[in-house]
Amino acid sequence: MVRDDLYITVPSYFRCPISLDVMKSPVSLSTGVTYDRSSIQRWLEGGNNTCPATMQVLQSKELVPNHTLHRLIQIWLSSVAKDIVPNQSLTSDKANELIHQLETQLNKPGLFSPLINQNISKLISFADVMEEGNGKLIAKGRRLLPSLLSFFGKTKDLSLLERIISLCNILLKNEIDSGDSIRIDMGNRDFKESVMVCLKQGRLELRIAVVKFLELMASHLFLELSEDDDVIYYSELLRLISTSNWNNEALEASLCLLIRLVTPRRNRVKMVKAGGVKVLATVLSEAELSPGLTEKVLKLVETASGCKEGRNEICGDEKLLGAIVKKVLKVSDLATEYAVTVMWSLCCLFGDKRAVGAVVKSNGMGKILVLLQSNCSPAVRQMCGDLLRVLRGNGKTSCLSCYDTKTTHIMPF
Repeated sequence: MVRDDLYITVPSYFRCPISLDVMKSPVSLSTGVTYDRSSIQRWLEGGNNTCPATMQVLQSKELVPNHTLHRLIQIWLSSVAKDIVPNQSLTSDKANELIHQLETQLNKPGLFSPLINQNISKLISFADVMEEGNGKLIAKGRRLLPSLLSFFGKTKDLSLLERIISLCNILLKNEIDSGDSIRIDMGNRDFKESVMVCLKQGRLELRIAVVKFLELMASHLFLELSEDDDVIYYSELLRLISTSNWNNEALEASLCLLIRLVTPRRNRVKMVKAGGVKVLATVLSEAELSPGLTEKVLKLVETASGCKEGRNEICGDEKLLGAIVKKVLKVSDLATEYAVTVMWSLCCLFGDKRAVGAVVKSNGMGKILVLLQSNCSPAVRQMCGDLLRVLRGNGKTSCLSCYDTKTTHIMPF
């Protein structure tokens, strides 16, 4: 039997508020909140000037090492390692025995439901703390994926669903790294119903975990939604964005999955009909976004502009067009290229007077003039030239060509 000491409860104040992992180098901000150094440095280097936990504007970006907390974490890790893994072979044996038990239990869930919950929790905690044993544990646990996902569709208990998804995400991340491939049927109705229960009724952490799970599935197991599922999935992803209080993890997960889903042209209209343009407009104009998140939002707006319904929504939203103009030269080269592509598509390629008026009103001409004097790419420079002619009232949209940029290849259909 696998002893109960395999179950590890990590003190909440030992976890980084950003990564949720045990902190290796805890540092405190001026707000008093402590983060792992690598996580908070990535946050600050991304152009953010707020505390992720409190969203207070930082008066100083100085990182002060929290030596006391660091010592406490080291003491705790030492005690955990001493109690649970006196040697590497024992770690491997325990993991193997636990996985074998769980595999048996998942095949007869009616008999072992309480034990399944308990053993999944043990595996998650074990993998979370014991980094060296994590690889061996996950290598043995890959065979659990089909059984876990089958069981996932048979329960509607939110607490258990959250544990299953957490373990699946651990297994899938390592599955990608391993280069192996396990084909899993995503068309099961029970499975989809459980996913929707999580997205509709789960707490924020569970909803984020499910979206990450779907993204992982899509990235290497090929996730494709049926016609009946499309609208509700898009709606729930957009709802997660708009109800998350601009939680960065929720935004990142939802935007990544949306970008993947709308890659086929036929899906662009579906996102627009689900209210995508309105949600993206609110995010772009109200949220404090990192450069990476801004690029993803603009990429989705640019994708939406590739369909008639999307263009109509964008051109009818003066706030969105103003926000797009503001992002030019303010975020990154890629964000600028997405923004220029959207303006060029609406104003030049399709000649929408509403878009022209909104861009002019937002000082778009001044931004374009400055951009022309910068070291921008030839494609962006050419689009800027077209935009200037149209914004000045001298452009003829009928003779404009199409451009290949880092963004979508735009064609007038």
